[in-house]
Amino acid sequence: MKLHHIGIVVPKIADSFPEMKKFIKFDQTTTPTLIVSQKVNVCFLQLGETRLELIEPIGDDSPVANFAKKGGGYHHLCFEVPNIQRQIDEFVKNGARVIVEPVKGFEDRLTAFVLLNMPKTKTNLIELAEPRNI
Repeated sequence: MKLHHIGIVVPKIADSFPEMKKFIKFDQTTTPTLIVSQKVNVCFLQLGETRLELIEPIGDDSPVANFAKKGGGYHHLCFEVPNIQRQIDEFVKNGARVIVEPVKGFEDRLTAFVLLNMPKTKTNLIELAEPRNI
C-alpha cells in the first residue's frame, strides 16, 4: 500500500487552481476530468512524488456537494493497493465500513471509499485504488 494522493474538495476547480498556483509551482497538472460514478470533476496537481486531487461537485446530488458549499477543504487520503477487495476485506475485519463499493474512478482505475473506525483521529475517509491498466 502506498499513498497516491490527498483529496481536497473545492467549490470550483477553475477558481481554486489559479489561487494555489500563485504559491506552489507544480511539476505536472491534469485537465479537469469528469468521474461519472462519483459525480465530480477531478484535477491532479503533482509536486515531486506528492499529488493533490482537486475535487469539484458537478451537481447538488454529488456526494461532496454539501461539503463544497461549506467551502470544502481536506477530504481523504488515497492509497494505491494491488488488490482492492483484499484490502477492503482487511479493513472491514478491523472495523471499517465501506462507503462506496469498488467502481471505475479516476484514470479508469478500480476505486472504493472506506470509512475507518478511528474515533481519536480525524483522518477516517480512505480511498483505495488499484494500479492503472496501461
